[in-house]
Amino acid sequence: MFVHGNPGSSEDWSVLLPRVGELVRAVAPDMPGYGKADRPRRFDYTVPGYARHLAKLLESLGVEKVHLVLHDFGGAWGLQLASDGPERIASLTLVNVGAMPGYRWHKFARIWRTPILGELFQLASTRRAFRSLLNADNPRPFPTEFTDRMFEDADWPMKRAVLQLYRATDDIGGLTVRLAESLRSRNLPALVLWGDGDAYLPVTYAETQKDYFDAQLHILPGCGHWPMIDEPERVRELVLPFLRAQLG
Repeated sequence: MFVHGNPGSSEDWSVLLPRVGELVRAVAPDMPGYGKADRPRRFDYTVPGYARHLAKLLESLGVEKVHLVLHDFGGAWGLQLASDGPERIASLTLVNVGAMPGYRWHKFARIWRTPILGELFQLASTRRAFRSLLNADNPRPFPTEFTDRMFEDADWPMKRAVLQLYRATDDIGGLTVRLAESLRSRNLPALVLWGDGDAYLPVTYAETQKDYFDAQLHILPGCGHWPMIDEPERVRELVLPFLRAQLG
């Protein structure tokens, strides 16, 4: 199961999903509030709320054991899912995410977490500004279709969901550490991929994952927060052998 983050959707995994699907059943949901999914007002836009949604999704699909591929806020959602039911987790692939002791929110998160300022920032966003801000924080320009797709998905109900999620999550660093700590004794196999140019989640956290998981670590030079967009073939070359090994 591929779990995107914010802002993102199942389309973030468009290169990986079909190849992994040749090995094993593979799913990549749009999470509530994102992509083409519903944006219900009554949904619990918190880390536990998203984890419960994932658990119900796995139950509805009849999945008893799952390999999780996680990115960005999907890391917290997936780690919460794993902590709530560790017996159903077969492996973790952590893409620019994991346990982040001492982490402090990045600049956009601080804006989103601030009442009124967050709403004004979201309302004032234009396609050109959105593309420029993302490209300014990445080691290389993103494909235009990638930034356009994310901008077009970002209607007001999605932006409202983003504000709720960030304001409901006070200490994401402490939360990820607590969740990873609860899984430490299981020594879960993990593949850790981290772009060395991530402006939001520093690459210094990559090595930390070895403290909690049986982790294989790969630092991806010249990649930012979305290495599966920057270097899709390289990411695929790393993910497929790892999953093959877990599948036996």
